Amino acid sequence: MTVQENLQNIQADHVLDTKGLSCPMPLLKVKKTLKTMKPGQVLEVQGTDPGSKNDIPNYCEKHGYQFLGYEDHPENYTRYFIRIE
Repeated sequence: MTVQENLQNIQADHVLDTKGLSCPMPLLKVKKTLKTMKPGQVLEVQGTDPGSKNDIPNYCEKHGYQFLGYEDHPENYTRYFIRIE
């Protein structure tokens, strides 16, 4: 099973649309949203900024969030999945 197949089965508790925003706005919005969520919940971030592919996983690692992965969507954006620990 590929990572993409695993991600397709994830049910996000919250979806954050950052499409069209460029660095550092997507990560700032992710930080703000994560603070409002409870342990065990999953955040799906939808974005178009290529820098987020590094920024979001690095932020999760440094701050104790579980980065579940990302997938490129056919409609030219990327979906990122983060679980609150």
